[in-house]
Amino acid sequence: MSQTTKGARVPVMQSRLGCARGLGSARSGTAHWWQQRLTAVALVPLTLWFVYVVLHLAGLPRAGVAHWAARPLHAALLLALVIATFHHTQLGLQVVIEDYVHGKAARLVSLLLVKGAAVVLGLAAAVSVLKLAFAG
Repeated sequence: MSQTTKGARVPVMQSRLGCARGLGSARSGTAHWWQQRLTAVALVPLTLWFVYVVLHLAGLPRAGVAHWAARPLHAALLLALVIATFHHTQLGLQVVIEDYVHGKAARLVSLLLVKGAAVVLGLAAAVSVLKLAFAG
């Protein structure tokens, strides 16, 4: 297989293995995979807890929900749910973008938009939880 190496003008003969060397793992895939699994595992009990709480708080006035959210444990669990949810969402969308969006510019713009949206929406949700907690 004839290819031109970067910066050289002379064609170089390389096997497929030679072309693939150096293009392997960037040593970030494992950490990314573990983060997805850890956030998924954390989201299971947090989501079940949240559904249980929503069903029990349904029908309460805002003051009652604010009083409930003012407890440190409840506020901490709500914040953990918000952080884990948006981080897990961002990680999953990053994988989809890296796999299916072609072109460096489009991929970069998509990744930046997803990460930016996750940060902005996560901060908005966290501020809402804190406002509710401190207003109670």
